[in-house]
Amino acid sequence: MPQVKASIVIQGDLDDIFAVTNDIERWPVLFNEYRQAKVLSSHRDGRFQKLEFQLANEEGETWVSWRILDYQDHIAIAQRGTPKYPFLYMHLTWSYQQEADGVRMTWTQDFELDPAAPLTNEQVVKRMQTHMEENQKHFKQVLEARQLKEGSV
Repeated sequence: MPQVKASIVIQGDLDDIFAVTNDIERWPVLFNEYRQAKVLSSHRDGRFQKLEFQLANEEGETWVSWRILDYQDHIAIAQRGTPKYPFLYMHLTWSYQQEADGVRMTWTQDFELDPAAPLTNEQVVKRMQTHMEENQKHFKQVLEARQLKEGSV
């Protein structure tokens, strides 16, 4: 199964960065490609929260996914729901660790394309790696600018 992984360090508070980056309705600001992000359901039980949500990209395509947040260990796991195409499987893990110079946010994406998809797994790995790194840089810019504006850095 193909895997893409990238990390970036963001200056700020671990709990704050975890909360903001997992606030689905903020994703159109954090991600360049999402035009809409809508939470369909949310259930919190202690340290865990399960979200079901719908995303819409620039082309107007929509899909539903779920996400489980672990507020104690600062991990988010997610899976693309319906429709899955062009994927057979899409699983994501975001982990966060406090470091001396900020919070290390690491994204790991495991997937497999549908055989009918117009691209190969190898082509998509290259695209996803570039895309993931660009998104993380954008997250860093938005979050660090937000902190400066609020005077929390």
